[in-house]
Amino acid sequence: MTVKGRLLSKRRDDEGRGNALPLIPPVAVPGPTVRRLAAAAFLGLLCVAGNVTADTDWWSQGKAWLGDIGEQFTEAGGLTTKEISAGLQEALRVATERVVQQLGKLDGFNADPRIHIPLPESLASVKSTLGRIGMSSILDDLELRLNRAAEAATSKAKPLFWAAIREMTLEDAKGIYNGPDDAATRYFQRKMSPQLAREMQPVVDRALEEVGAISTYDRIMGRYRALPFVPDVKADLTEYVVGRGMDGIFLYVAREEAAIRQDPAKRTTELLRRVFGQTR
Repeated sequence: MTVKGRLLSKRRDDEGRGNALPLIPPVAVPGPTVRRLAAAAFLGLLCVAGNVTADTDWWSQGKAWLGDIGEQFTEAGGLTTKEISAGLQEALRVATERVVQQLGKLDGFNADPRIHIPLPESLASVKSTLGRIGMSSILDDLELRLNRAAEAATSKAKPLFWAAIREMTLEDAKGIYNGPDDAATRYFQRKMSPQLAREMQPVVDRALEEVGAISTYDRIMGRYRALPFVPDVKADLTEYVVGRGMDGIFLYVAREEAAIRQDPAKRTTELLRRVFGQTR
């Protein structure tokens, strides 16, 4: 009797004794996407292995090749990770372009109650003291000049923001794409604020000097310190204007990002329409 016959005979005997062999559950067949990816991976490793020399790390080459394939597969709504990243970067460029144009013009900060820069709290006592002798107007002039400095610095800061945008990674992009409407702005603010503050300080320094804020402040403090029995007051105008200026810029970048995500009319390029027109 053949091997096959002996096995069939044994199975009939077992079934007759109530010892039927357990049924083997069916094996799930991978879907077409999984099969294509597995086939691509296998072929890729074969290609890599066939092209390497004796001193080549073929395993590293294979992983790199597969990584390139992974970037081409869709993440959501038919979009690749690279497309999502490019769309987010373009959204931030468009948003910062609009914000810089809006806030960098005359009265961009000064006339906007959301981001108007008041005098530092440390100067409140100075204003109160000088106000009692009819000199509060000079403090009002200083407040105006602080806003003028922020406006001037904003108009010169666009290249700094764009350079920071280019540092966004593909992994960052995937998380931001599925995040809240201001996710990109939060990432941008969290990652780039310290560097941008350092870069903007000399810009604000020059702007404060150009608009006369420094000379006005020195004149105010000279008159204040000439009064008897007044407490000493110090204020770092540069650090203050940089901080308040960046707060204002990020506030409006977040508003622009949300508008691009929500309002089709704000998607002014084909890439923005493709990326943000998808259902996330």
